[in-house]
Amino acid sequence: MKLTGKQVDGFLARPDPAQRAVLVYGPDGGLRRERINQLRAGVVDDPGDPFCVSELSAAQIKEDPARLSDEAAALTFGGGRRFVLVRDAADAMTATVKDFLERAPGEALVVFDGGDLPGRSSLRRAFEGDKSAVAIACYHDDQRSVAAVVRDFFAEAGLLIEREAVDFLAGHLGGDRQLTRRELEKLLLFKGLESGPLTAEDAEHCVGDSALLSLDDVALATASGNLAGLERALSRCFSEGNAPVSLLRAVARHFQRIHQVAGAVAAGTAVEQAMKGLRPPVFWKSAASFKAQASAWPGAALAVAMNKLLEAEAACKRSGAPAETLTARALMEIAANAPGRRAARR
Repeated sequence: MKLTGKQVDGFLARPDPAQRAVLVYGPDGGLRRERINQLRAGVVDDPGDPFCVSELSAAQIKEDPARLSDEAAALTFGGGRRFVLVRDAADAMTATVKDFLERAPGEALVVFDGGDLPGRSSLRRAFEGDKSAVAIACYHDDQRSVAAVVRDFFAEAGLLIEREAVDFLAGHLGGDRQLTRRELEKLLLFKGLESGPLTAEDAEHCVGDSALLSLDDVALATASGNLAGLERALSRCFSEGNAPVSLLRAVARHFQRIHQVAGAVAAGTAVEQAMKGLRPPVFWKSAASFKAQASAWPGAALAVAMNKLLEAEAACKRSGAPAETLTARALMEIAANAPGRRAARR
């Protein structure tokens, strides 16, 4: 059974005992870890208790398929339900999982961490088609969902946050849920609870120089045609663990904003005024580069670039080639054909 939206939140808060196995999958590794931790907390009181918590790898199950059922059927030392986590779950174990779901021994909740499984995945289909199992997708946050995470985080902490600060954070976070929360925790520590509402200036000061703005560096270098800068930014982003698709989407959002400003300018609005209308606002350190790009990119070239980004994202999801290679190739091609490249090089 596949859960979506509010169904996911309800299940994470109180896992249904009738659901014996859960597949947590998707490209956002931080969100997968967060949801796995929520499931564990809903089943056991002490996540460090070896009698209540067990972890298996896909390699261990391949070597001894019966071990999955053995761990699920094992009893806890003091009573209660066990939690079993299976790492690196993939289609190669689909037959073993189907056999397990048919018998489902014991009372343990067995959670499979499946990574970024495609829609055609046999393991996903096995979970989505079984009433005793649950599949939960973990995709990268979009700007709206990041904004909700930001508001909920500071509401829970008891700190007011201004709308402009939410807009800024929503535009600069979201590549990975765990990294997002880490940045919000850093911002909360920086601001404290006794100094008034959190402002956009606070957010820019604390998050503006963080590693997460490497995504902005990729977008700016791509749109400027700065091949050397793009190569450096890509290397840094990949080393920081940013997913290739998150880079493509960051660049796509950047081009959408350029298109919005260019359209306003064509209608008679001054470029500076059009930029002020963007939400989240353009980071002040990037304003000069953004203005130059908005003036350089014609609508037809923007459409070509956006199509290439969409094609690259689709290729990352269906192709056997490394997603990092596909992403780097697409961005380099766009940068090489950027209208402002020659001016940037001079």
